[in-house]
Amino acid sequence: MKSLSLLFAVALCLGLPARLLAELSLPHFFSDHMVLQRERAAAIWGTATPKSEVTVSFKGKTATATADEQGHWHAAIPTGAADATGAELTVKAGADIATIKDVLVGEVWLASGQSNMFYTINRSPAYAELMTKASHPGLRMFNAPLVTAEKPQADIAGEWALCTPETVPGFSAVAFFFALKLHQELGVPVGVLKTCWGGKPVETFTSLEALSTLPGTKEMVDKLMTEAAAYDPARAQATYEASLKKWQDTMAAAKGKPAEERKRLPKKPAAPKPPLETEGRPGVLFNAMIHPFAGYSLRGAIWYQGEGNAKAGAVPYDQTLPLMIRDWRKRWGDDFSFYFVQLANFHAPSTAPGTPDPWALLQDRMRHILASTPKTGMAVINDVGEVSDIHPKDKMTPGYRLARWALAKDYGRDLVYSSPLYKSSEVKDGAVRVTFDHAGKGLKSRDGTALKRFEIAGADRVWHWADAKIDSKDTVVVSSAEVRQPVAVRYAWAANPEGANLVNSDDLPASVFRTDDWNDVEAVPPLTQASQDADDRRVLAAEIKTLNAKLQGMDRKSEEALALRKKVQQLLTKFKATAPKK
Repeated sequence: MKSLSLLFAVALCLGLPARLLAELSLPHFFSDHMVLQRERAAAIWGTATPKSEVTVSFKGKTATATADEQGHWHAAIPTGAADATGAELTVKAGADIATIKDVLVGEVWLASGQSNMFYTINRSPAYAELMTKASHPGLRMFNAPLVTAEKPQADIAGEWALCTPETVPGFSAVAFFFALKLHQELGVPVGVLKTCWGGKPVETFTSLEALSTLPGTKEMVDKLMTEAAAYDPARAQATYEASLKKWQDTMAAAKGKPAEERKRLPKKPAAPKPPLETEGRPGVLFNAMIHPFAGYSLRGAIWYQGEGNAKAGAVPYDQTLPLMIRDWRKRWGDDFSFYFVQLANFHAPSTAPGTPDPWALLQDRMRHILASTPKTGMAVINDVGEVSDIHPKDKMTPGYRLARWALAKDYGRDLVYSSPLYKSSEVKDGAVRVTFDHAGKGLKSRDGTALKRFEIAGADRVWHWADAKIDSKDTVVVSSAEVRQPVAVRYAWAANPEGANLVNSDDLPASVFRTDDWNDVEAVPPLTQASQDADDRRVLAAEIKTLNAKLQGMDRKSEEALALRKKVQQLLTKFKATAPKK
């Protein structure tokens, strides 16, 4: 198998036309130890001599196809019930034959996203002992390499690995725990196609074709194409070499100096890449790391990404992720299940209500996807994040919470699968009664203390911390003595809503939500110096006005009045100093 695929890859690199490829070839993921989706006609495809007849055989079943003029062929073989006993799958085309060994039948899922999905299990010390006992031959993972491509690719390198103490350290931790839960609960083989890359936005996993249908993402595509057209390899290389020389000189000059004299050393410049082959750019990872798998028969996909899109001014995530989901389902020709992880809590805990935050905004937009996009689910993990690490070490929790969705929705298990989600609200008697879906047997406080992180506001849109009490199985009454006529409520609206403790009967944490549609949630991009100075002057002017008002009616000779006048003079000096230059 490997030799056939290698020969095909070499031929492609040499630019040989398909009609000259006499050898049968299949993509790398159709290889030893693979898992086929049970109870389906599993898709198998590859290349062969043009117009040749191809026969696929598996466990007494056969399927045939005819290679087209370019040598491409596609067949579908019935898989039957789950089977943990390895069998052989053979593909014949003329005199050529490819034999794939130890093929299992079970459940297949694709795992993708950025670094928190890529995060390997050996990075969490808590799983050290677990890894030594992780012998699960029916759990297998195909690990795709990090590659880019200008055009959609038909193949990607990699191989299937059985779960053993030797291989599991390199498995995606979230995908491993998701697959392990399914494997143990269902008692069938589980295969995972893992294809992800850290730090990358959702747009790079989406095709250029799909991105061009949405105004916000079309701008990204247009910008990319403009850059690609203007890209000059020679100029880019010359610029890189000059930057590299400058960096080398800086590092040489710093060598041997005490740390306090080195200052902050620059990062080594990266070698130039054409825009259409640069990781993170629109469509690039779709071409190289998603498109090759399109059509592989599976039950669904799991997704952990969003950190790369949680920034001010980003195209709303409840537009971009559904766009990608639709794009993938179209490529597969299958409305498969799609379950994603809501971002974990991150950064220092916020202390003030009503703080705009791109992290919370993206989390809330993720929540809206559940209603807008069929067959989706969301694992809420605002209870497992870390203040200073964007990569929480607890990967078992998100993996298992994703598995709850699959067990309930895809495998018919009767269990609480979702966190409490905002359903509706009603203002009555100076309070807001909020109703939740997915309360299980009833809402509760995780730690038994009063509910925290609820905010409330009136028509003035000024937010205050609120009192919140569970009123029934699925409702919470929110109020504040400072807001006599409330109109809106928010919950856990922060990158790190420390203290948020509303959970359902299965201890699944409630998702961030808001009942309003005000425009104060979008974090403002960094101000220019001029606009910052203008803002500072407005603050100073307001403070001077307040102090002057206090001076009215005071004994001008009193110590308090003298102190206030001194303070006013200091503020006036600052106010004049920040005046625009003429």
